[in-house]
This record gives sequence, structure tokens and C-alpha cells, in this order.
Amino acid sequence: MSKPHILSFESYDDWDSVPMAEAYDVHQFPASSNPMDLPEKVRNDIKAFAFKGHAHLGADIMDAFPNLGLVANYGVGFDTIDVAYASANGIAVTNTPDVLTDDVADLAIGMLLALSRDIVGASDWVRSGNWASSGAYPLQRTISGKTVGVVGLGRIGHAIATRLQSFNTDIHYFARSEKDTPGWTYQSDLVELATVADIMMVAVSGGPETAGIISAEVIQALGPDGVMVNSARGSTVDEEALLQALETGNIRGAALDVYDNEPNIDPRFAKLSNVLLQPHQSSGTIETRQRMGELQRQNLQAFFANKPLVTPVN
Repeated sequence: MSKPHILSFESYDDWDSVPMAEAYDVHQFPASSNPMDLPEKVRNDIKAFAFKGHAHLGADIMDAFPNLGLVANYGVGFDTIDVAYASANGIAVTNTPDVLTDDVADLAIGMLLALSRDIVGASDWVRSGNWASSGAYPLQRTISGKTVGVVGLGRIGHAIATRLQSFNTDIHYFARSEKDTPGWTYQSDLVELATVADIMMVAVSGGPETAGIISAEVIQALGPDGVMVNSARGSTVDEEALLQALETGNIRGAALDVYDNEPNIDPRFAKLSNVLLQPHQSSGTIETRQRMGELQRQNLQAFFANKPLVTPVN
């Protein structure tokens, strides 16, 4: 009995690629990014995508596969997928929510700690011999007791806020509507949130609705003693405004796991001493990536078995 045909995007670890190959006839998306480089028979046979990565997946690619019925996304965010077009053409989209919430929230807190205490610089101070030759490291900044503004109170934003409670912080948040969060303060305006916050944690979903939501005005309101942590999407922040604020000291610092134009980020970031840079690795643990791959395959399995999808988006 022949196996169903699927199209795989980017590379997978063995714990994903081996079971995927056992269940499916796996074809690789062309390195040219042109789906027409695949033979017509292959394109006709493919009924599902195992989609991975942050490249745009739009009509130009989906239309090349006339029998496509599912885009199974490896990740919680699906802003790079044209879901509206997929829906209009009877193509289901799934994602991998929940399984990566803890790791993303953990890294956001880790970045905040690393930025506030300059953990990377302090480690270099010891390694270089400066501790012995030049004395104690310069004093850094406290997190406990500060006012935190969380932008987006979905699964990840809520997990970040919950973790920050243990630092005795005053939690304020921005969301589409007020949530049942006793002790936390709802702010309906982002500028007002930035004005009261010492620390801004960006956890809002990506996509057109949130593009540039952290505007120049919001960054200005955060002020010269404020810091920002972004573990959401680079598109949510006005990156030029952020760079200018960091370069001029209009905010104290930023910790970033996401950027515009990844991985070829603006080289100005690398020149700044008040920014902590991470390579979009918030879900980058073995445990979480294994769970993400398993959930992606569960959605593929459900689709080919004509069963309800596990985590449908549309």
C-alpha cells in the first residue's frame, strides 16, 4: 500500500524526520523556493504540507499543489501563512499551541534577568581576568518590585505574567479585552501601559493586526529608564524607532529574540551594548521541539484518517 505524499519545509531532527518518513512519502520543498521545480506528478500527489520556518507561505506556493488539503504548521505562530487564502480554497491549517508556552515564557524571563543584571557581560568580566585585575563588576539593576507591562495576555503572555509575580512585580497588561486576572491591572491603551511600566514584555501574536503595535510613541513613553523584552514577533515592534531609542538612550535597554528580516538582522544591533540578542530560540529545547513535531504529525495523521484535526487554526 502506497504512503500519502507530503511536502516538507526546512530540515527536521531525526526524532521527527524518521517517523515522518515511516508514515509518508516525504518530498522536500525546493532550495530554489520555486515549487514548479518539482515534477508535476509530485505536485499533484502532495496533499499536505509539513510546514516549518518563517518564510511566507502564500497563494503562489499553495496554488502549485492542486490537491493540497492541509498545512500542518510546526509552531504556534501562523502569521507567515496566508490563512485567509487557505480557508477560501478549502485548505485546513493547524499549529502547535500550548506545548511551547513554558519554554517561551521561561526564556523571556531569562532574557529580562540577563539584561537587567548584565549576566553575559559579567561572565566575560570573569573570563577575561578583569575581576582579578580591575575589581568588582559595575552595579546593575533590580527586577523585583518593578512595574511590568505585558503586551498580549494569551497563553504565553499569561505565563510570563504569572512567572513575574514571584518577583513581587506590579503586573499591568494590554489585551483585546479585560481578563479575569485579580490583582493585575488592565490597560486599554499601549501608550498608557508604557508610561506606567518600568519593564515591557511583548507577547502579542504576530500578523497584520499587530504589525508595528509597539510604535515610536509607545517606545518614547517607556522612557529612558525603561526596558523592553520581545519574545513574540519582530513585526510587532517599530524596529527603526527601537534602534534610535537604544542608540540615543531614550530607553535603557532591550532583550530581543525576534527581529525584522531574520536571520539577517540590522547590523546596528550588534554595535549596541544595551541590547541582549538571541537567535529566535525561545522554543529551542529538545523537549519542546519533540512535542511540537509530535503534535504536527498528529494533525497530519488525523487529516489522512479523515478525523477531526487536533489543533485547527481555521
